[in-house]
Amino acid sequence: MRDGAGAPALEVLSPGPLALLQDHGRPGYAHLGVTESGAADLGAFDAANRLVGNLPGALVVETLLGGWRMRALRTVRVAVAGASVSVLVSRDGRTVEHPVGCALTLEAGDELEFGAPPQELRSYLAVRDGIAAPLVLGSGSSDTLSGLGPPPLRAGDILKLASQSGPWPAADMIATWIGRVRAEIAVLPALLGPRDHLLSGEGLTALGSTTWTVSQDSNRVGVRLSGPPLEVVGDAGQLPSEGVVAGSVQLPPDGRPVLFLRDHPVTGGYPVVAVLTRAAQDAAAQLRPGDRVRLAPARR
Repeated sequence: MRDGAGAPALEVLSPGPLALLQDHGRPGYAHLGVTESGAADLGAFDAANRLVGNLPGALVVETLLGGWRMRALRTVRVAVAGASVSVLVSRDGRTVEHPVGCALTLEAGDELEFGAPPQELRSYLAVRDGIAAPLVLGSGSSDTLSGLGPPPLRAGDILKLASQSGPWPAADMIATWIGRVRAEIAVLPALLGPRDHLLSGEGLTALGSTTWTVSQDSNRVGVRLSGPPLEVVGDAGQLPSEGVVAGSVQLPPDGRPVLFLRDHPVTGGYPVVAVLTRAAQDAAAQLRPGDRVRLAPARR
């Protein structure tokens, strides 16, 4: 066992609105009705792990809208990626702010806190060696739809180290994360299909030309979009249930798209008219209610 593995490392002082343990998820179990789950923004998840030299897929903390506060119980190397929260470290009565996209060392007794992000939703805290948690079907991820995996973190929880680190990274900063600003209208590339033929010509045009607004009825399962309903042909609402994947752009009977995220159901009876690219799935996971978004569908 690597030095430090299994040792208490972090104490949760405040989880904020929602703090979950996440890794790459549990693929390969859709036939059992189990979705992949895992980190909602895989790009930010991978970036945080790279900054501390963890092996790909090491377990991290995914937080929502800031408010996260923790105390280091030993010297640890940590990194934060994702939403542009203020990363505040308090030591001996003095508080220093650090940027997102950098690695830093905490000493025993240091407190780390996330402020509220001005935009986007989710931030990822990685710790060198990864976080230990019981595995369910090979993953430590929390699945909010099925309830599989660890429950949401609570104040007083103690997080222990795993043994998931590799060589030390060559850099302790990812410049593209520092000062990152989202465009006024997020554009999400998608590939049309498999049921885009159920859209009328006007509906297909509107799919890519409409500026949608993110509904408050959104979570890790999916992002609901508000706007004028899309026009379909035939009886599109009476399809037999079929498999769906993360990134599916599903069209429920009200004609307004739903973008499935990582905790999506594995089947659905409404038509999937497009599928977001992987990068677009990450961007969709950072959309917050009221954000404006446009889909950019293209043929395969």
